[in-house]
Amino acid sequence: MGRLFVVNLEGQIYSCKYCRTHLALYHDIISKSFHCRHGKAYLFNKVVNVWLGKIEERLMMTGMHTVADLFCVGCGSIVGWKYETAHEKSQKYKEGKFVLERVKVVGADESRLLWVSHEADAGGSEEGEDV
Repeated sequence: MGRLFVVNLEGQIYSCKYCRTHLALYHDIISKSFHCRHGKAYLFNKVVNVWLGKIEERLMMTGMHTVADLFCVGCGSIVGWKYETAHEKSQKYKEGKFVLERVKVVGADESRLLWVSHEADAGGSEEGEDV
């Protein structure tokens, strides 16, 4: 395996709950009204520092989708999934988008978590889906 290069984001970010690897920026959220087996999930336009798992067909609350799980490059934890294909016409807007599960990330959540910023990391040694 080659050398791992991790992208460090600046600003208001979401990070992996387990290893704090940066995953997404707050301004890349498309929707906060998604749900998964573990609770809330957010739809993002773009994420970084993930690798895709095997592409598979999955029956979700909004119909059949072709998806791939997202794994954190820092620790290997599953943090969400990517929509490859939506089979229902009304769901096509999801294609190429990413879902991060709130229980698996830390970052911007008005109700319980504080913003994680690039500066905080430098000083120190998370309509619906998925049934």
